[in-house]
Amino acid sequence: MAKNQAPKNTNTPKQPQATQARNTQKAKSSSGTFLRLPDSQNKTLLFDKTNYILIALGAALIIVGFILMSGGNTDPNVFNEAEIYSFRRITLAPITVIAGFLVIVVAILKKPAGDSEIV
Repeated sequence: MAKNQAPKNTNTPKQPQATQARNTQKAKSSSGTFLRLPDSQNKTLLFDKTNYILIALGAALIIVGFILMSGGNTDPNVFNEAEIYSFRRITLAPITVIAGFLVIVVAILKKPAGDSEIV
């Protein structure tokens, strides 16, 4: 053996680092469920508690608006103009639904209280 040559190790074959990383990644992903999402580096939520409360309030307003728009137990063969064109169905219910959508838009656009970073 020459003095400048390193001894060859026949016990462990050398693999490139990319292949080793791929093999360890396969080993990690194969244990567990079939569909496994990668771990996120972001540990904070996008919305605050007040945002979720406002979204729930907006959804409740939309549901109440559609309930106000719903019909009564009348005979379908008889056209009751007073019931169909009432203030509740023509004015109050659409305003309630639009208010619910506006509350949801405000809840989505509202910046969380603890987030003061300028991007």
